Amino acid sequence: MKLLANKIFAILNSILPNSENRSLHEPCFQGNEWNYVKDCIDTGWVSSVGKYVDRFEIMLADYTGVARAVAVVNGTAALQVALKLVDVDREDEVLLPTLTFVATANAVSYLGAIPHFVDSEERTLGLDPKKLLSYLQEIGTIRGGECFNRFTGHRIKAVVPMHTFGHPVDLDPLVELCKNFHLVLVEDAAESLGSYYKGKHTGNLGKVSILSFNGNKTITTGGGGAILTNNKELGKFAKHLTTTAKIPHRWEYQHDNIGFNFRLPNINAAIGCAQMEQLDNFINKKRALAERYQDAFKNFDGIKVFKEASFAQSNYWLNVLLFNEIYADQREDLLELTNNNNIMTRPSWTPIHKLTMYKDCPRMDLSVAESLEKRIVNIPSSVIL
Repeated sequence: MKLLANKIFAILNSILPNSENRSLHEPCFQGNEWNYVKDCIDTGWVSSVGKYVDRFEIMLADYTGVARAVAVVNGTAALQVALKLVDVDREDEVLLPTLTFVATANAVSYLGAIPHFVDSEERTLGLDPKKLLSYLQEIGTIRGGECFNRFTGHRIKAVVPMHTFGHPVDLDPLVELCKNFHLVLVEDAAESLGSYYKGKHTGNLGKVSILSFNGNKTITTGGGGAILTNNKELGKFAKHLTTTAKIPHRWEYQHDNIGFNFRLPNINAAIGCAQMEQLDNFINKKRALAERYQDAFKNFDGIKVFKEASFAQSNYWLNVLLFNEIYADQREDLLELTNNNNIMTRPSWTPIHKLTMYKDCPRMDLSVAESLEKRIVNIPSSVIL
């Protein structure tokens, strides 16, 4: 029963360096992090404003190629505000993959909107645009230039593809779908900083997009996220909303919207600046590790190491072992064996439609996502490896 797991474990053990704990994704602090944080402490600029926040936002915009980046406290907050910026309202339905981190659905729920779960494709591990098109042709109807669910009566406002483990979704057909059904595209690029779709960085095709800088991401600010957009006015409004919607004044406190106190502290942004200075090196190392895994398992029967699609350049945030259908029942053996022997591995997230609070939300056929859930194992992917 555990023969396959033993073979996989032996290969992983030969690739990974000897240490007491080979974790899934550790942060790497080998640049100016300490110098910049010390500067914040020495000058007293540790909180919600400071030069590192401004610099970090400029660095993100320059790297991704967007017109504006707005740094916030985490990726979930970024997505909540992004959806608000595109006028997602109470009782609106938002289309999103069921195979994603729960924060994607939570951000929808915070606005009183309804997550509507769609299927994934094995080619990208992300949202399947072709299957979604067929589904919308069945359930969608256009009235007054907006899309409505003919069965629930709710407006379908937006689509939120998530670039799973750093692998870009096939975006061109999704952009066309959004145009035809009058939907807004909001990219959940939380995991894909450093990933490209047809030569363009992820986050550029959505009206707004988001990033995450949690401790386990490709770069980290401890906690943190960002809103990206190519609409400068929308970016300006995003900054306004996430800084309590305060009207600039030397001493008065006037606010013109119900805003959010989602500002990224300067001391966190300082870490982010140091991390951005190392990002190209991080991506090179992560892609080299992915190639090493792919080479080690290239002739292995029963699993494959997931590779980027032909149209994509992935950051390989987390490497994926994908079991063949006939061997899926042995996945738990591998998870147990590796985690018992100081190699951290994990399954994918539980599909969100299976979670108690979301089990009654609308959904299409989710058979591919349900299959992928049973077959995915993430393996150690830290830059330091």
